[in-house]
Formats: sequence, structure tokens, C-alpha cells
Amino acid sequence: MVVCTGWCRLNHERAVQKQLGVDRPDFGVLFADMIVGEDEPVATGRVLQPKIEAEVAFHLDRDVEVETPTVADVVRAVAYAMPALEIVGSRITNWDIGIVDTVADNASSGLFVLGGPVRRLDGLDLRALQMQMTRKDEIVSKGTGAACLGNPLNATAWLASELARRKRPLRAGDVVLSGALGPMVPVNPGDVFEANIAGLGTVSARFT
Repeated sequence: MVVCTGWCRLNHERAVQKQLGVDRPDFGVLFADMIVGEDEPVATGRVLQPKIEAEVAFHLDRDVEVETPTVADVVRAVAYAMPALEIVGSRITNWDIGIVDTVADNASSGLFVLGGPVRRLDGLDLRALQMQMTRKDEIVSKGTGAACLGNPLNATAWLASELARRKRPLRAGDVVLSGALGPMVPVNPGDVFEANIAGLGTVSARFT
């Protein structure tokens, strides 16, 4: 769950749930030392069995302090959206995991990269976003905003409800990774990934 460091990641994309061997959404904590700059090379050894996925990230400037948060409550709380890459990992051999394993492993959280530009939600159709991720100019993952529980805002509202139930609501300053827009891809040393989310922006990561 989100803690005072203000980051959270979700696993909502159906293809990723299938890849992970889970059949329901989950979420985990993103700590401040997990963020990586776009110009910062990432050592693959920082994450066990690393994989990468493209997501929409939200930065909140209001608390979500209602007992049963809705998408409207989330929209009011979001300051802006931005493209993101999450580098996930697993302590379980060959990613042979189920829902209990991914919950125990903090939803496979590893590192994340935020791209740009940042965008206000006004006029932004998150459901219709088209994502394409390349590795050295080869397309390795494609997806849409609709792949994330129908809309990344739906996924974030789900998280807001889960956290409200646990008496730790989403707060101003939190950053939420709303879930993958397409299948995750294994990472190897020397890989360079770029995700283009049409209508939102781009984000990249390179590995040593």
C-alpha cells in the first residue's frame, strides 16, 4: 500500500495478470529510492529477473478522503498524468507465482521511470490511449488505456477504495502507477526501451 513516500503501483492489465499467473488486481508500495531518471542507466542487477511495462502515472494534488471513492473523486484529486515505465522483478524462480506470492513480494515492484510531458486530464481520453513500446527500434509491447480495467482512472479508483478500506487514503503528493497498458517484456543488459503513448508522451530506459 502507499506509505508516506507517496508512491503506489497496481497490477490491472489482463495480459500481465495472465503472465503473472494471478486472477485479480493487486497493488504494492513504491519507495522513493525506486525512482530512476530517464538519463540514468539502470544496472539490471538492481532487480531480480527484471521485466518492463509501460503505464500511465498520476500525480495527486488533493487527498481522496471519502469512504467509497469514485472515478469522479479520483479525477478531482489528480493534478496531471504522465507516461511511465515500471521495471518489475520477482524473488520467485522463473516468475512461477500466484496471487499470494505477488502480494508477499510487494506486487513485484522494482524500479520506475517517469516521462513527459505532464498533462492535465482536461481533454485527455485515457481509455483511448495507444501505447507502443520498442526495444532497439523493435516493437515488443502494444496496448491501450482500455486494457487497464477499462480506463486507468478505473484502476486508480479501485486503489483508492482499497486504501480507504485500510484507513490510509490516497494523499496529495502521492504518485500512482495505474497499471500496465500492455504485456511486460524481459530485460537484458544493453537493452534500450522507449514507450510512446500517443496523446500523452514518451518515456525511455536503458540498461547496463
